Order: sequence, then C-alpha cells, then structure tokens
Amino acid sequence: MSSTIAELLSQRNRLQALSDTAALDTELLLCHCLQKNRSYLRCWPQVSVSNEIEQHFLSLLARREQGEPIAYLIGERGFWSLDLQVSPATLIPRPETELLVEKSLALLSAYPRANVLDLGTGTGAIALALAREKSSWQVLACDVEAQAVSLAETNRRNLALDNVVIIQSDWFKAITKQCFDLIVSNPPYIDREDPHLRIGDVRFEPRSALVADNKGLADIEEIIVNAHAYLSDQGWLLLEHGYNQGEDVRDLLQQGGFNHIFTNQDFASVDRISGGQWRCAE
Repeated sequence: MSSTIAELLSQRNRLQALSDTAALDTELLLCHCLQKNRSYLRCWPQVSVSNEIEQHFLSLLARREQGEPIAYLIGERGFWSLDLQVSPATLIPRPETELLVEKSLALLSAYPRANVLDLGTGTGAIALALAREKSSWQVLACDVEAQAVSLAETNRRNLALDNVVIIQSDWFKAITKQCFDLIVSNPPYIDREDPHLRIGDVRFEPRSALVADNKGLADIEEIIVNAHAYLSDQGWLLLEHGYNQGEDVRDLLQQGGFNHIFTNQDFASVDRISGGQWRCAE
C-alpha cells in the first residue's frame, strides 16, 4: 500500500542528527518529487503517493542522510529574488553572498547605467541578481569552468535577462581591455588546511571553487593586483572573503593602490566583504 504525504514527511526524523532544518529538508525533497509546492503538502497530508514517487523520495532522503546538500539533490536554490539551477560543478549560492549584491547596488546607486564584471560567476547568482535589479546596467560574467559557464547561461536564459553576457575566462585572461564601474567577485578563499572543508555542504562542492593557496588569499590577491587595469576612474572592486580575512584583504587593497577601503559584516556579524575604489592618477 502506498504511503501518504504525512507518512513520508514523518521520515524527517532520519535527518535530525544531520540537519538543523530536518523538517524543511524533508518537505523540499518531497515537493521536488511531487512537483508541488509546500502549501500542497499542508493541504493534502492524507493523499497517497505512487510507489515510483515514494522510491524516488526515499532515495533522495538516503543521500541527504549521507550529507549531500539539498540544493544538489533538487537541482535548484533561491538567491536574492531568483530561482537558480545548481549542480555539483558550482558552489551553492548562499545568503551571505547576497551582501555583495546589496553593497554593489548601494555603491552604484547614482549610476543610471553601469558596466559590471562578475569574476568567477558560478551559477551566475551575483551577475543575474544585479542584472535583474538594474535592467539598464550591462553585466559581463565569467568563470574558468566550462560547466559553470553553461549552467550560468542556462540560468540567464531561464530568467530572460538580456543585459548579461557570460564567457569562459580564468579571471581576467579572456577579458578584453575595457573599463568597468564595478568588479565584483566571490572567489575561492578557504585555506587548503581548513578543517571546515571536512564538514557540511562544502564536502560535496568543487574544491577549485573553494580553496586557494597562501592561506586562502592567492586568488583574492591576483584579482586585486590586476583589477585596476579594468576599472574606470572611481570604479569599485568588491570581494567576498573569509570571516578572518578582512584585515588581510584591506591590506592587499591598500597595497594595490585602492582608496576608500572598507569591510562589511554579514548577518552573523562577521567580516564578509571588503572593497575599495580605484582613482586614476592625475
């Protein structure tokens, strides 16, 4: 006999030791299998599901028990005001990264038109969020991984955003010389020896998008060293970084010749993004 929605949702107990959001995780997996929203689960708890759907749900639940992220299991994740496709080829967009979008919009609030570069775009989250908010801005996004470029392009098409171009590039290497009003990036910034790499969702995410040499600062430093050649006068560089890297990133920005250097904290009150403004020599 087939199980009901309520009976399948009771399987959340299997995730209690793993997840602080066991009930939500279970609902999201079942919604994905049923192709229904969460309100449907609440309205129709006694509806029986087919054996095929039940087996699909249980297989996903078993993978979640092993720690596999929900976003990879259902193939999507919300970010800003967007629903994005995700895959194991990219990082999972996180709420903390929305601070980059928020700060970018604030820094360029007086710009009716702007040219923006998103380095290491992954799913396209930052670039697409900015393009959605500012239809008059032109956004160029790049990633070194072909699979990430393909996924970001799929998200761009799904969102029907024509003011974004996505290309493959290893940081600036394939970017033609032009002036951007803003360069924004969420680069790899975790130290290879960081013990956090062995716990949680990051165990399943691509190492190339997470770790960097020089205690996690190598890619940040490369971006800072090269960014000035692509920034307009008074253009901004904005970077996400680790909770303990704010001082180091500010020092690198200062060494790179940037002004008006700052660090902002995320909702957990830890350093999360830093930036500076480029001023061309008189």
